Amino acid sequence: MTTVLICTLLAALFGSVPIFIALNGAVLICVLLFTHMPPMVIVQKAFGGIDKFALMSMPFFIFAANVMDVGGLSRRILDWTRSMVGSTRGGLAYTTQATCMVFGALCGSSPATVVAMGKLLYPELVRENYPKGFSVGLITSAGSVALIIPPSITLIIYAAATGTSVGSLFMAGISAGVVYGLASIIYIWFFSRSHNLALSAPSSRREIWEKSKQAVWSLMVPVIILGGIYMGIFTPTEAAGISVVYALFVGIFIYREITLKGLYDVCLSSAITCAQVLILVAAAQTFGWFLTVVRIPQAITSVVVSNVTSPWMFLGIVNAVLLVVGMFMEGIAAIIILAPLFFPIAMKMGIDPLHLGIVMVANLSIGNFTPPFGLNLFVASGVTGLSMSEIIPAVMRFILVSLAGVLIITYIPAISTFLPKLVYP
Repeated sequence: MTTVLICTLLAALFGSVPIFIALNGAVLICVLLFTHMPPMVIVQKAFGGIDKFALMSMPFFIFAANVMDVGGLSRRILDWTRSMVGSTRGGLAYTTQATCMVFGALCGSSPATVVAMGKLLYPELVRENYPKGFSVGLITSAGSVALIIPPSITLIIYAAATGTSVGSLFMAGISAGVVYGLASIIYIWFFSRSHNLALSAPSSRREIWEKSKQAVWSLMVPVIILGGIYMGIFTPTEAAGISVVYALFVGIFIYREITLKGLYDVCLSSAITCAQVLILVAAAQTFGWFLTVVRIPQAITSVVVSNVTSPWMFLGIVNAVLLVVGMFMEGIAAIIILAPLFFPIAMKMGIDPLHLGIVMVANLSIGNFTPPFGLNLFVASGVTGLSMSEIIPAVMRFILVSLAGVLIITYIPAISTFLPKLVYP
């Protein structure tokens, strides 16, 4: 039964069948061939899979991210970041990385970050004579930090799959996301000096002040969301709803860039994105349930626990598996399928569930721009007009840099656990 399940799933995935159909189809075939359960149980488990409180915040965060993009919040954050760091050698590259980190904190979506920042920054990088390969590699990889820095949709999915606190995961993602982003910033520093990149004109104090005033409404979004959660004023779900109301208020009444037609388009695109994510979550939950029925997680747990005694070795295995899986599978599906396998083993070995979640998400962040099927690669190709043969060699150096950041996060657990323990001792 297990062989048929896995082979059917792999054949469907390599045959370019949509992931949710591949997951549900593999389960349906096994239910019909090897069990006496009615096929209706698949529908019941699919709906049960999305009937989770932690998932309630996801549609709001998706909607808020789209409102921020259309409402001009992301552009003002870019202008502010550039006024602060754009005058150093390689300043525009620093601006790109820093803006992606801030925008990732606003939208929680890696592809959305690549689209929004790529449209604005890639032409600027090329215009200032940055190498095309470096520019597209930076744009493609910098957006991946959105999976780690809260509010991250992938962290919400991990919380739903394992029962971990969303607020604590968000807190753990702050420090881990900074470390992940710093790895690229250090590389930018070396690259800008070895290639003698030109210095940009420094911003005047008046210009910095003006850009800061314009961006203050945008910069308040993560302050409101994260500050409200950590101070206990509202839950992550309530924070998501408040972020929508705040973004709409700023976009309509402060920046005045959202029209009724624009608002309709934002609602439509947000609904489509939410439906795409939730149908994938439902299918992956069904697949995870069937894995449990046939006792695959229990068997893997038994084998790993009996043969791998070191938590560090186990985390190395997690890294290797997720790096490979991330090349072929979207992060949300990978979390829902693999978290139930890794979570019980990690608990037996005494690994903090927050640390495990951050390690898993950090590895899948790299998968977003890893060949052959990293989603950011295709998004970057559409944004920049470059072919995949040009983009793939360009991202390889950033994959190595990001791997260094992931290894630091993996083997220094305090990076993930320090802030949650500080607030919830």
